[in-house]
Amino acid sequence: MSAILAKKLGMTQLFLEDGRVERVTVLEAGPCPVTAIRAEATDGYNAVQLAFGVSKEKHLSKAEIGHLRKADAGPHRHVKEFRDEAGELQVGETVTVEAFTPGDKVKVSGTSKGKGFQGTIKRHGFASGPKSHGSHNVRAPGSIGASAWPARVMKGIRGPGQMGNKRITQKGLEVVQIDAAQNLLLLRGSVPGPRNGVVEVRTDA
Repeated sequence: MSAILAKKLGMTQLFLEDGRVERVTVLEAGPCPVTAIRAEATDGYNAVQLAFGVSKEKHLSKAEIGHLRKADAGPHRHVKEFRDEAGELQVGETVTVEAFTPGDKVKVSGTSKGKGFQGTIKRHGFASGPKSHGSHNVRAPGSIGASAWPARVMKGIRGPGQMGNKRITQKGLEVVQIDAAQNLLLLRGSVPGPRNGVVEVRTDA
């Protein structure tokens, strides 16, 4: 499984050689130095740890700086583990966009845009009520319980509340093009999160 950390730059159009127009999300992916290897014998699972986002030492703790120095990697803001059963990578190597090829299917995980406290119409797609003749039920959620039984509001009801700001995984995205010189990865479709948000890209195994 190929994996890399990336920063979402935004969306654009890409004109292909056959005249088709692809809507793509542009990711600045890597380079990601390998900072640790987890093995079944010592850690109970197989994984590879990647770092991303060059930073200044003053923005990191002493523990983080020491861990990165041990792997001979400079200060990086983000560190993430990916499951790696093959065990092909070693500490000191660097993962780049060249780990992917056009046509690969990938899944991208990130934190969705936070939309704050929202009502049922925006959050769950409820229909609105009548807007004329003195209606007082334009955007209200309506009845949420019964009186005789169960005489309470059942758990799990769809109501107003916090919307967004959750971990989302978008599957089935296709790598349209890579630019190794600029560390760019162009994916067909949309990717969760805002611009400049950090996402995890894995081959869709």
